[in-house]
This record gives sequence, C-alpha cells and structure tokens, in this order.
Amino acid sequence: MRAVRPLHEWNLPPEQAVALQKELASRVIREDRLPPQVQHIAGVDLAINENNGLARAAAVLLSYPSLQLEEQHVYEEPVRMEYIPGLLSFRELPCVLGALNLLRQEPDLIMVDGQGIAHPRRLGIASHLGLWLDLPTIGCAKSVLRGHYNEQELGETVGSWVPLLDHGEIIGAAVRTREHVKPMIISIGHRISLETSIRYVLSCCRGYRLPEPTRLADRLSKNNAYREPVSRPKEGQDTPNEAVQDSLWQ
Repeated sequence: MRAVRPLHEWNLPPEQAVALQKELASRVIREDRLPPQVQHIAGVDLAINENNGLARAAAVLLSYPSLQLEEQHVYEEPVRMEYIPGLLSFRELPCVLGALNLLRQEPDLIMVDGQGIAHPRRLGIASHLGLWLDLPTIGCAKSVLRGHYNEQELGETVGSWVPLLDHGEIIGAAVRTREHVKPMIISIGHRISLETSIRYVLSCCRGYRLPEPTRLADRLSKNNAYREPVSRPKEGQDTPNEAVQDSLWQ
C-alpha cells in the first residue's frame, strides 16, 4: 500500500483552476510507464443520483486479460462545483477518488470515462487523475471535446482508427470499437502512449461500443439501487458499519 499526496486544493475559482491545468499539463507523461505485466484494470465513471442530487462515482476492478469483475464500488458526495466546460475534473474527481479509495487492490491501469489530453489545455479528467495517483490512465470519451478527425478515412471494422488533430498536433484517436457504431475518442491520460492506449482499449472490448472497464462503471454509476455492502462488525462493536475497509492509498 502507498500513500498519495494531494496535488492541490479542489476549491478554486475558475481562473485559478485554468492556470493550474496549464501547469499540470506539462507534467503529463506521454510514453509508456506501465508495469511489465498489467494484471488489473480499473474503470471509473460518474453520474448524478436523481434520487438525492448527489454526485455518484463508480469504480470497478477487472482482472486482465480475462476481464473478470473482481470489485465494484460506489461513492456519493455533494456536487462540489457547478458544470464549467473544460473544468470537469474539478467537479468530478474528488468523488471519483472516493470510489477508487474503496478498492482493496491497486489497479495497474485506469480507464476513465472522459478526456485525457484531448482537452483545450491538455488536461482532461483522465490526465488529472493519472497525475493525482501517479498511475497510467486512458481517456475513453464518447464524443469530441477538442480537435477533429477525418470521418471518411475511418474504416468500419473494429480496430480501425484515425488520429484526432488539433492545429496539427495529434491529441488522440477516433477508434472503431464496434462495427457501424460511432467511434470512441481515445487519448493519453498519463504514463502511456497513444498506440498502447488504443491497444488496451481494443483488448477490453467485448462486443459493445465502450470497453468493459468504463462500460461497467457507467452502468454502476447509474444504478441508484446499488449500495456498498455492509461490513461485518469489528471486534468490540455490536452493529456493522457500512462500507468499512482499509484504504488502498494509506
């Protein structure tokens, strides 16, 4: 187990958050710094619980390459920030970190429902998360936030991809993960190359548009009926505590 040192405060005015993004973007590692053998991949996503208005983050952990579900957790807290385009990570990451903190096993790689460097300031939620945890991350977005790609050159077969460009810079890829279905927008999060990101995403697809880690996290985040299991009472306690377990990061 390892402790994670906070990078910064979350409660920042928008202009300070933008300036911080620009500074943090320079720390993103765009080459492969993965373990020699990836054995566990996590997926994260966040939704708003329509029943209580809370932010609801989901984290799932899958074995790799078998993609067997080993853990799933949800974490809820009040929304900390209004939605501001380009500052999604300041709104969602604190809750996402709460869900990841419930994992017993540290992931080797995290797939995030959102952008990596395919972002106006090259620091989407996947890159921000990767820097916070110092772990390899991949941005797996459903739509383009920044840049453009040539739709005519993108093949219909699974595995086809074309670069996502922004003023001549390759910031990601449009990847066909299911035939005749809109492509996923894949980008570097942190400590991984674009080519390796695409390879892992495709290896995690099981006939759906979304790769399994983010597909399962997406589904869990929207399942408001799911609750963290109640733990057994600790020694000396008469009643169980809800979702009590050791922290992964401490």
